[in-house]
Amino acid sequence: MFTKAIVRTPCKAMVDGLSSADLGKPDYQKALLQHADYIEALKECNLQVTILQADEEFPDSTFVEDVALMTPRCAILTNPGAPTRRLETRSMLETIREFYADVGMIEAPGTVDAGDIMMVGDHYYIGLSERTNQAGAKQMITILENHGLHGSMVELTEVLHLKTGLGYLENNNLLACGEFLRKAEFQRYHLLKVDPDEAYAANSVWVNGTVLTPRGFPKTTTLIKSAGYTIREVDVSEFQKLDGGLSCLSLRF
Repeated sequence: MFTKAIVRTPCKAMVDGLSSADLGKPDYQKALLQHADYIEALKECNLQVTILQADEEFPDSTFVEDVALMTPRCAILTNPGAPTRRLETRSMLETIREFYADVGMIEAPGTVDAGDIMMVGDHYYIGLSERTNQAGAKQMITILENHGLHGSMVELTEVLHLKTGLGYLENNNLLACGEFLRKAEFQRYHLLKVDPDEAYAANSVWVNGTVLTPRGFPKTTTLIKSAGYTIREVDVSEFQKLDGGLSCLSLRF
């Protein structure tokens, strides 16, 4: 069960954030409203939410998931793969130390975006992507193993981040689409197959028995409900324009 979350208010500079989505620039005021509803959804799941101020120096800084991995035993600051995001970890460190005495760090030449990491119990799947390299993944696995946890690497070919196409919903249920439906390491799970035309909704998030899912994807909503979960839809259309999904917007621990 999760008890806490950290989020960061979107900054005005987000309209110039990194994106390959080709969906146009986000509407900043609409993004603020959507972010507020996202926070409300986390609170509805009984999380105590720490809200960090907007940081205009970093357009993508609302996507706090990428800069840290929060485990039950330690926190690990990443070294994000996009050069414009690497200094985001500095401002996050002080906040994380309020909650964790043990904070590890990924160091260059290793790079890691925590959007490439999916936790299943004590195991952490780490996607090798344009943002996460093998050197960073090896460092991450070493830190995890030093705390009695373990990890493995997953080669990506089709998506930006591992959790772009995966969402572990606990109870052996794995929301998946695209290349992940074919990967051997995920065949042990009960795969909930997301329709290709709703691939964005694969990034849904289990929080204390409720699944947060992006609004506007009815087939995926029906799929998750059919597996017995309570759904809380959240409109994140403005963050989708920046390649961001539901998991990207918070650190849950």
